[in-house]
Amino acid sequence: MNRRLLSGWGRTAPTLATVARPRTAEDVALLLRGAGAEGVANGDDASGAAEAAGRGAIARGLGRSYGDAAQSAGGLVIECADLAPCLRLDPGAGTVTASAGTSLADLMEYLLPHGYFVPVTPGTRHITVGGAIGADIHGKNHHVDSSFGAHVRSLTLVTPDGAERVIGPAKDPELFWATVGGMGLTGIITEATFDVIRVETSAARVDTDRTPDLDAALALMSESDDRYHYTVCWLDLLARGASMGRGVLTRAHHARIGDLPSRWRRDPLRYTPRTVAGAPPWVPPRLLNAWSVRAFNTAYYARAPRRGRAEIQGLGSFFHPLDAVRGWNRMYGPHGLVQYQFVVPFGEEDTLRRIAERLASAGAPSFLTVLKRFGPGTPAPLSFPMPGWTLALDLPAELPGLARLLRGCDEQVLAAGGRIYLAKDSRAEAPVVHAMYPRLDEWRAVRDRVDPRGVLVSDLSRRLEL
Repeated sequence: MNRRLLSGWGRTAPTLATVARPRTAEDVALLLRGAGAEGVANGDDASGAAEAAGRGAIARGLGRSYGDAAQSAGGLVIECADLAPCLRLDPGAGTVTASAGTSLADLMEYLLPHGYFVPVTPGTRHITVGGAIGADIHGKNHHVDSSFGAHVRSLTLVTPDGAERVIGPAKDPELFWATVGGMGLTGIITEATFDVIRVETSAARVDTDRTPDLDAALALMSESDDRYHYTVCWLDLLARGASMGRGVLTRAHHARIGDLPSRWRRDPLRYTPRTVAGAPPWVPPRLLNAWSVRAFNTAYYARAPRRGRAEIQGLGSFFHPLDAVRGWNRMYGPHGLVQYQFVVPFGEEDTLRRIAERLASAGAPSFLTVLKRFGPGTPAPLSFPMPGWTLALDLPAELPGLARLLRGCDEQVLAAGGRIYLAKDSRAEAPVVHAMYPRLDEWRAVRDRVDPRGVLVSDLSRRLEL
């Protein structure tokens, strides 16, 4: 055990915690029992966890939540990346079983040579299976395949009493769905079994269209998305006048062997994602500003094909382009970044336009602004996705007036019946989030059943009064 400053990927609010790295589910159970108030009263320090017991405990994977979901000021943070490795592929069932600390990067390297791929991946492969479930991650295929939790068959959960519970959609479904998207606040996942998909190659067949403005992007996505497995649109919110919200829409399927150039067909499942650069350890403040990001956006838009068809891209390049730059979050300088992601229902396109215009008018310098269409969500009370439009963007935390700007966006999202994503939040206010998640009390009732002493606590749960 050691005491460390921890922050999310946004690097905005580090806090000091006692950190433990268990290797087995039994180790996790000991830590959680020691972190409870009763353990302190009885003098049980449970491997040293009692020092931080009064502030509770929370799980942490690879630290890719943008905000404060995987940190606990003064408490115990249980890093799960060292949990005993476990990878078992069941081709007959179309599933894989993995320890919660397994990264999607390692999982892909294991699955692809066998001709399988993960059911859902976000914009980075450097997250754990446990984190994928706890945040109920979504990807470019949500309009077709929903979120990660929809593909989980079962999971092993260590609850604060130290019990190991195997749960799933048909076994204690209330606890299962409270855990999916529950941000680690119902227990610590140690293992999960979930669906995988069959693929012939480690490549994607990509169609690209440049769109001249936001309305054109919305129209083309509405008309064509359902014909593609994966779809996402990058937007330029710094373009001026009629070009505001111009975009680059990419849509794709998994490539088949016949789609590949002849030189790739000899080893169609070869998967060798690379890190080609690293951000410098120190970047001056305000390197990313309206001028530099506008220049980047202009070049990116001009470089994209006006109408590209059937381009073959490696899965790493298509799904995780930013992973090629190690520590890219450092590019935002010492003050870090805020990622803001929201969803509004279909029919609330005017709200989406107003928010985009508000951000554009403020000169918000986001070079990573992406628009997607969500399909049906899962039964999880705290899961973020719902049918509608979702917009995500990264902003420098030092941007003047950022707090006021995003509070105004929150108000519009709430009025439209939408919500923000807890796994990326670092600044929202509790009453607004409570109103955005109307099933919060239902989730609390399940959480209180398995954690009546309030052992599982994070900076996020304190700030949002979950």
